[in-house]
Amino acid sequence: MHDLEKVIQQALTSILAASDAQELEKLRVHYLGKKGLVTLQLKALGTLPAQERPAAGQAINEAKRRIQAAVSERRKTLQRSEVDARLSAEAVDVTLPGRGQRPGGRHPVTRTLERITALFAQLGFQVAEGPEVEDDYHNFEALNIPPHHPARAMHDTFYFADGMLLRTHTSPVQVRVLEQTSPPVRVIAPGRVYRCDSDLTHSPMFHQVEGLLVDAQVSFSDLKGVVDEFLRSFFEQDDLATRFRTSYFPFTEPSAEVDIACVMCRGRGCRVCSGSGWLEVMGCGMVHPRVFEHVGVDTEQFTGYAFGMGVERLAMLRYGVDDLRLFFENDLQFLNQFN
Repeated sequence: MHDLEKVIQQALTSILAASDAQELEKLRVHYLGKKGLVTLQLKALGTLPAQERPAAGQAINEAKRRIQAAVSERRKTLQRSEVDARLSAEAVDVTLPGRGQRPGGRHPVTRTLERITALFAQLGFQVAEGPEVEDDYHNFEALNIPPHHPARAMHDTFYFADGMLLRTHTSPVQVRVLEQTSPPVRVIAPGRVYRCDSDLTHSPMFHQVEGLLVDAQVSFSDLKGVVDEFLRSFFEQDDLATRFRTSYFPFTEPSAEVDIACVMCRGRGCRVCSGSGWLEVMGCGMVHPRVFEHVGVDTEQFTGYAFGMGVERLAMLRYGVDDLRLFFENDLQFLNQFN
């Protein structure tokens, strides 16, 4: 009984000094667990004379009750302390000034897309959309780029295991529109496109706007007039000079690259235009007859033109940005300039 009282006092002292719940649980197991000191006292009752066992058992049970009560009380105290500490750490000082809310703004690429769409809407063009995951037929073959065609080397394409691919241009939208709609057709196809390329002026994902007009007696002069009017309006320069250079695209014939007088130096020559005074901004041409054959358009009755431009390219020129990657890094200091 002397040893039992000593165990009780040690237990109560240790429990009162426990600094956290984990330490308290270890003490409970040490004294009251299956192999705890008090439990061992119960197991030793059989060694006592029969007349002493009732009093000893009663004393041991009272010891268990006192230790268990001490553990419960200490646990409540520790839990209250933890709650108080958490509330103190999470307290809000209502006297501090608020963080405030800054107005957001549209991304410069979004602003450019909206501007292009609005300008072509004034010329009667409607917006058409199509899937970003395309099949080989719509992305290449229907656009006069059959297998092994040298023009495929122009596209570093992301392919999927099932033969599908991420579209390399928005021209497949034009094919899908002509499959579903009879001429006359006047649409633009803005959207994301994908190619395996990344540097100062290229990104694996970028945006294009391609246009298509199909009707009776459409000529290259009509194309030049629409492109010239759009570029002057986009850059807000009524005297903006444009030029059309002979080029090659498999889905148009004849084809041309479109240059504008450098918007930085007004054609005098600078670092941006490499001293030439000209900047390439888009490609265009008359729709190739083979493209019409794929979609069932009568080439004797209808002709058409198509054009395509990189949205980031136009945004860089309009806003004076010299690194394409700035559009995709989500740097708020850069983006806030466009609010």
